[in-house]
Amino acid sequence: MKQLLFVFLGGGIGSVLRYVIGKYLNSTESGIPYGTFLANILGSLLIGIILGLAAKNDSLTQNQTLLLATGFCGGFTTFSTFAYENHVFLRSGDFTSFAIYTIASFIVGFLAVFAGMYLVE
Repeated sequence: MKQLLFVFLGGGIGSVLRYVIGKYLNSTESGIPYGTFLANILGSLLIGIILGLAAKNDSLTQNQTLLLATGFCGGFTTFSTFAYENHVFLRSGDFTSFAIYTIASFIVGFLAVFAGMYLVE
């Protein structure tokens, strides 16, 4: 039960922070979801750092890892919003934005995880 509380608290904080970032950075004029992109990339970097620390000499406890990686990063990052935003691009016929957003999200996201893990080595 205690572990569920850690995930719940971390997820709530991460979700609220993602909402705030999206509210201020997602462009209603151009339709470019800068806030979602930033949240997903920062979340990828953070999860790389957190899981890198957890793996390195057991620097984090299981509860800390649940709070930060599963909870916070899980709530902060969002695949469902990413998928919806891509759906909007495709539906409007904006194939260029769809391709750039999708490719950049995957490549930069993977690089951010690797960078986070590298930073703690």
